[in-house]
Amino acid sequence: MKIDVLNIQGEKTGRQVELPDEIFGIEPNQHVMWLAVKQYLANQRQGTHKAKERNEVSGSTRKLKRQKGTGTARFGDIKNPLFRGGGRVFGPRPRDYSFKLNKKVKRLARKSAFSAKMADGAVIVVEDFTFEAPKTKAMVEVLRNLDAYGKKALVVTPDLDQTVYLSTRNIPKAQVMRAQDVHTYAILDADKLILSEHSIEKIVETFADKAKDTANA
Repeated sequence: MKIDVLNIQGEKTGRQVELPDEIFGIEPNQHVMWLAVKQYLANQRQGTHKAKERNEVSGSTRKLKRQKGTGTARFGDIKNPLFRGGGRVFGPRPRDYSFKLNKKVKRLARKSAFSAKMADGAVIVVEDFTFEAPKTKAMVEVLRNLDAYGKKALVVTPDLDQTVYLSTRNIPKAQVMRAQDVHTYAILDADKLILSEHSIEKIVETFADKAKDTANA
């Protein structure tokens, strides 16, 4: 499929670029996208939560009262979970929430995300950015021209462009990523997916030899 190339003023350049159907035109696989997002969010968790259980609470193990004959429920020691300050029953312990996904599943999830954004009309292709120096004001103007300012905008560049990165990092809701680093969560979370013209080559290079991983995978 072809899409118009815009300049940084938001105007059509009269040129079009080809977006391969095997990446931007497949039927999105909702399940694999869910798995990829679930894995990404799980990997962000530190898993350092901890609550003291009965054997870890400081206190005496003396039995509070005799077992029978009091007319009330039997009690053990003061560390009983029923008492204030007692241990917690089955409290959280440090753990690793990360889990593994097959490479084919992750590739299919990213291609499904690209295709979903394309179907929503949220993909914009612009000429390569030519900032002489990092300047937030210049990037804000570009986003305004592309109707992406104030929205979640993901700018994809072919390689690490320090000038574009520094110009964008102070803009709320906007972020810059290299084409090979883009992941499913970032694509789906963006309201506008802004691809620099040469980043498409990197995306195709990353997925072209894996292009047969369609929704049947």
